[in-house]
Amino acid sequence: MKKYIVKLSEQEREELEKVIKKGKGSAKKLMHARILLKADENEAGPSWKDEQIQEALEVSISTIERVRRKFVEDGFDVALSRRPGSGYRDPKIDGEKEAHLIALACSSPPDGQAKWTLRLLAEKMVEFEYIDTVSYETVRKTLKKRTQALAKEAVVHSSEKQCRICVSYGRYFIGVSSSL
Repeated sequence: MKKYIVKLSEQEREELEKVIKKGKGSAKKLMHARILLKADENEAGPSWKDEQIQEALEVSISTIERVRRKFVEDGFDVALSRRPGSGYRDPKIDGEKEAHLIALACSSPPDGQAKWTLRLLAEKMVEFEYIDTVSYETVRKTLKKRTQALAKEAVVHSSEKQCRICVSYGRYFIGVSSSL
């Protein structure tokens, strides 16, 4: 026996039929619309069993059950749409921290080091208390973003004032100016 019974209103049925006729939207949305139309147990609906829907639409029973449950518990719009993403996170390194990072990268490397590495820059950012924690990958992305922005602006720097930052696999970020 079905736990979640789909009963579409006339307006919901029309909207689902429009979605399918247009053929626009994600494949998932179109499939969910077809499932809801076939599962509709109102007088206007076909009241198909899950096995019939599975065979006709080539989807799993669990997908059909999930769409039914979403429709009953969360409503029409949620059953059709994707789950909202985790959301946007503020960048770990903002403008002020980025300025500290660039100044650090353009300074002389610590004693015993020939050049700055991404890991070393991340450690020094934490050590100097510019930031609580930061990964070398965040440092890499920040420096890459900065050098790409400079390249787009076609900024020319004197060769004696440029610094080089070594990444762990031997490549360099070149062109980060100490004048920044």
